Amino acid sequence: MTYDVLGPGALDYLPCRYGASKLLYRGPKRAMDKPHVAFLGGTETYGKFIADPFPALVQEALGVPCINLGFPNAGIDAIVHDPFLIGAAGRADVTVLQIVGAQNLTNRFYSVHPRRNDRFVSASPLLKTIFAEVDFADFNFNKHMLSHLQVISPDRFEVVCEELRQAWQARMRMLLSQITGKTVLLWLSDHSAEDAEKPNPDGIVGLGSDPLLITRKMIDLIKPLVTEVVEVAAPQPEGAFGMIFSEMEEPAAKEMLGPVAHEMAAKALVPVLQKLRT
Repeated sequence: MTYDVLGPGALDYLPCRYGASKLLYRGPKRAMDKPHVAFLGGTETYGKFIADPFPALVQEALGVPCINLGFPNAGIDAIVHDPFLIGAAGRADVTVLQIVGAQNLTNRFYSVHPRRNDRFVSASPLLKTIFAEVDFADFNFNKHMLSHLQVISPDRFEVVCEELRQAWQARMRMLLSQITGKTVLLWLSDHSAEDAEKPNPDGIVGLGSDPLLITRKMIDLIKPLVTEVVEVAAPQPEGAFGMIFSEMEEPAAKEMLGPVAHEMAAKALVPVLQKLRT
C-alpha cells in the first residue's frame, strides 16, 4: 500500500493488524482487553500526515486506551463488511464513528473495491445507459469518475448523487444497527453540514471537500440511532502547515486537514466521552 512506503520526510505510521481483519491500521498496536474507546473512520481518523491524530490526543486527555481503527480512504463498506470492526466496536466503552463520504460505497450505479473503497471497479449497465458517451474504463478512482460526470451533465449527475445519498443512509443504518453500546458520530471537515448544501462556484451542489455529498438532512435522519453527535468545522491549513510528508506526498497533504483540525476534534470529543464513560 502506497501510504506504508516511507520516503525522505515521510511519517512512520507503525502499521499493525488487529484480529482477523484484513485492514492494516495505524500503530502502535494497543490491547483491547481493558476499558477503551474505539475510533472508526477514514483518512482523518487514521491521521494521514499527522504526527498526533485526534484519537491519540483524546487518549492523552482521557488517560484510557483509544484504539485507532481508521483506514485511509475508507467508506462505510470497508467497515460494515469487516466482522472484526463490528466486534471491536461492541467491546468498546464508546465507539466514535467518523462520518465518511457517500462516494466510496457500492451502489446501483457502480461498484468499489471492498477494502480500498476509493477505488472504482466497474459501472453498472444502468450508469452506462445514463452516461452512454462515457468510457468508464478510463477511471481508477470514484472521485475522478464522479467529477467527470458532473462536468458532462449536472442534471444527470444529480441522479447519481441522489442514489449515493440513499445508499449511504441505508448502509449507515445497517452499520449502526450492528454496533452495540454507545456511539458518537463525528463530523470533521473544513465546512459545516449546512455549507455542504450550498452551490459551489459553478452553481452546482455536488462534489466539494470531504465528507462528499453528506448533508444536514442526512445526519438528522440517522441521529436517533447514535448516542451523541459531535461536529467540528476546522480551517484547512495553507501549504499543509504542520504536516509530515515526503516530497511525493505533498500534493495529497495539501488537500488534508491539518493538526489544528485534529486538536479541535479532540477538544470537542473529550467532554462528550468523559460523560459517556461515567
